[in-house]
Formats: sequence, structure tokens, C-alpha cells
Amino acid sequence: MAAPAEKHDVFKAIADPTRREVLRLLSENERPISEIADHFDMSRTAVTKHLQILTEAELISGRKEGREKIYQLHPEPLTEVKQWLAYYEKFWGNKLAMLKHLVEDDK
Repeated sequence: MAAPAEKHDVFKAIADPTRREVLRLLSENERPISEIADHFDMSRTAVTKHLQILTEAELISGRKEGREKIYQLHPEPLTEVKQWLAYYEKFWGNKLAMLKHLVEDDK
């Protein structure tokens, strides 16, 4: 029996710019691996490795259609990233409020 696939962390999966671009492409519509690979200056094998990491993080899934594998986006795991970033937005908001105050005081 094969060992279960390791689940990748969503943060690690989106850390790579190539994988973020794959997610952007799939946010537009489902795509076969050949179409995804055409967007990158790397081998199809390298693209497949990126797709595997995104699949293990449950951000995408693929289904067979004839000889091709079609991938689609599952953005739900990105909620974890959104929640993590939400905590830090208060710091950005404070900085912007201070900047606004400084700019308006100079007038």
C-alpha cells in the first residue's frame, strides 16, 4: 500500500512566485497542464512538481480528460492566509493614519 501524500502547508505552497502565478492562471479558468506549462520558461516536469505541491496543499485539483489532466483552483485554503494577514492589517492602518495626520498637519 502506498503511503498517503504529505499535505503541504498553504504558506509554503504560495511562497514560490511560480506557484502564485499558477494560482492566478487557474483563477481565470480551468486549464490543462500543457496550457499552464506554456506560461513558464521551464520544463513540463518542473511545472508538474509545482502543481503537485499546490495539489497537496489542496489549493488545486486535477482530473483526467482524455489524455490531458485539467486543473482547477480551490481557493478555500487561502482563507488561512487571509486570517493571518488580517491581524497585521491593524499595524498598516495605524501607519496610514499617522501619515495622514502628518500630511494634514503640514497644511
